[in-house]
Amino acid sequence: MAGTFVGRKTELALLRKRLDRVETDRTGLAVTIRGRRQVGKSRLVQEFCDRADVPYMFFTATKGASSAEAISDFLTEIRDSPLAQNPDLVPASAGGWPDAFRALASALPDALSVVVIDEIPWLAEQDALFDSALQTAWDRLLSAKPVLLLLLGSDIHMMERLTAYDRPFFGRADALVLGPLTPADTARALDLAGADAIDAHLISGGLPGIVRAWPRGKAPLAFLEEECADPASVIFSIPEAALLAEFPAPDQARRVLEAIGGGDRAYANIAATVGGSQRPLSSGVLSPLLRRLLEEKRVLAVDEPLSVRPGKPALYRVADTNLRLYLAILRAAQDQARRGRPEAAFRLVQRRWKAWRGRAVEPLVREALELATIAGGLPWPAQAVGGWWNRQFNPEIDIIGADRAPVAQTIFFAGSIKWLGGPFDGRDLADLANGAVAVPGFEPGHAGLVIVSLGGVSPELDIGKSDVVWGPSDVLSAWA
Repeated sequence: MAGTFVGRKTELALLRKRLDRVETDRTGLAVTIRGRRQVGKSRLVQEFCDRADVPYMFFTATKGASSAEAISDFLTEIRDSPLAQNPDLVPASAGGWPDAFRALASALPDALSVVVIDEIPWLAEQDALFDSALQTAWDRLLSAKPVLLLLLGSDIHMMERLTAYDRPFFGRADALVLGPLTPADTARALDLAGADAIDAHLISGGLPGIVRAWPRGKAPLAFLEEECADPASVIFSIPEAALLAEFPAPDQARRVLEAIGGGDRAYANIAATVGGSQRPLSSGVLSPLLRRLLEEKRVLAVDEPLSVRPGKPALYRVADTNLRLYLAILRAAQDQARRGRPEAAFRLVQRRWKAWRGRAVEPLVREALELATIAGGLPWPAQAVGGWWNRQFNPEIDIIGADRAPVAQTIFFAGSIKWLGGPFDGRDLADLANGAVAVPGFEPGHAGLVIVSLGGVSPELDIGKSDVVWGPSDVLSAWA
């Protein structure tokens, strides 16, 4: 897989559509592309530039560089790019970003071109006037040229601020949010199907850098065993680098993230783990940290009980399954690998894998069911799929389908995910039926049942005609 480009047909088509619009209108168009680190923004744009077959410039900012250094590198990139028909006319230095953008405008050809500025947030950190300089240059100079301007950044909060209503570049750019590869993309790239494809997606988090390093057809656990012999493997280095980039110092925010990655999902448990059981972290400290991790860093997701009444507690999880796996299992395995003990590293993975996978697959299954029901692939008009639990987590219902979330008006179905052990049997069905009646708004006889099982269902199981049974291939097909 090394060196190949994976998926992203939709995103490439969206960028091509905008380049065609620039060619037709003969005026500039700007697009911001944001997404978490390692999701493949730079690789996507490089692939687009290679396929576009027009002159382009690709400038990547350096974190920590001074504004003067960044401007000097920017001018060098202009001079060395195909945009500059006469490189000698590009100045070696400039007094600030306004002069640098004027140099860019002068170098742009009258023909179609692409300009890429990667890691925009780092430039804005270096120079408080960068946003204003970009806006002025775009309005007065760049937008008059047939150029597609692509602005990339991994700091999602800062990228959103770039085009916020109170910022200079507001209303001047389309926005493209780049997420991980879909499970279907992962399956196609690795030539895997069913449960193996789902496992590969959970391990890789849909991150192209890991998928490209994965040999086609290699079974997930065989891949992990092979990689455990290499402490610098991408399954270790990519999440480790993301963690260090987002949290360079082991502060409280990082400790909260590590607690959640280690399995503490409820608010009280997180507070006790981070602060200590004798002095749990106070709500005045923990709540702002959770908001920062959810809203600014976007490294967490939160699940709330779904029913016709508000429910508690909310449960937190690490949004990226690769980082979640690293915090829960792979970081300890990496320590063993670094000590020259690959067999011990893989044994640790084997011991923890099934339990971790059984919990990690649940949000993926819910997302698949939601996609399927919105597309009309299930016999109910549900628009939201979640789970339900009470404060005692007894019962805990894996799947709830409703008209909206987190407080619904109508519950259409309840369900169970069995991703451990053997097939779904009569005892499992009885547990589901008995537990579902505790969900506020669930009405037996009116709401249906959904079974999602890794090992299928027992042959003697009496499934109602209106109920739904899914296996791994059905989950995967939701993204087809």
